[in-house]
Amino acid sequence: MEGSQSEQYSHPYVPRDLKLEGFAPIVLSQSTILGVYLSASLLVVSLVWILSGRASKISRLDRLLMCWWVFTGLTHMILEGYFVFSPEFYKNKGACYLAEVWKEYSKGDSRYAARDAGVVAVEGITVVLEGPASLLAMYAIATRKSYSYILQFAISLGQLYGTAMYFVTSILDGDNFAVNPFYYYSYYVIANSFWVLIPTLISIRCWNKICAAVIVQSQGQKKTKTR
Repeated sequence: MEGSQSEQYSHPYVPRDLKLEGFAPIVLSQSTILGVYLSASLLVVSLVWILSGRASKISRLDRLLMCWWVFTGLTHMILEGYFVFSPEFYKNKGACYLAEVWKEYSKGDSRYAARDAGVVAVEGITVVLEGPASLLAMYAIATRKSYSYILQFAISLGQLYGTAMYFVTSILDGDNFAVNPFYYYSYYVIANSFWVLIPTLISIRCWNKICAAVIVQSQGQKKTKTR
């Protein structure tokens, strides 16, 4: 009986009594997992930066925003998409990279391995809506679509809401899902802080742009009436 229980809980996550039947240990090293993710992200961002630089009318800030939207869009769709549609990723015994990513990240938040309903719901909405919308935002900036700012504003608000729900639900459940402080701060806090800081800055910028456009339009209508 004791042997079966130790086998049942033979995972590195907290709480220790978390039931993960059939858990397969992580095959890839932490450096490999993070190295592949950072390298792939850098490659994608570099390509977008180089290609967007060929269009002389796109400002550097807009080029940076294009890089962000491609990065976050692909992260939502590929990385988080795998989590949403692979409920038993922790059982994968091979070196499937995406499964290894979530086994590793679960050291900072075991709710992913446990398939917490709140986390799955937030991630599901992010994958289905915010992922494709982020790529559309990149396209809107590149082609100067009229809906560019309102789209970026809407996605950023969605990201802020999702991140807020992610942190709040963890706090309400005790905020004890990390193996140790290193994983708590590096994975749970710092990694997710980018989806707080950047969407906040984008929201402020888009709000100002939209307000400025409304003011210009209102002034134009007044001039037309006076004539």
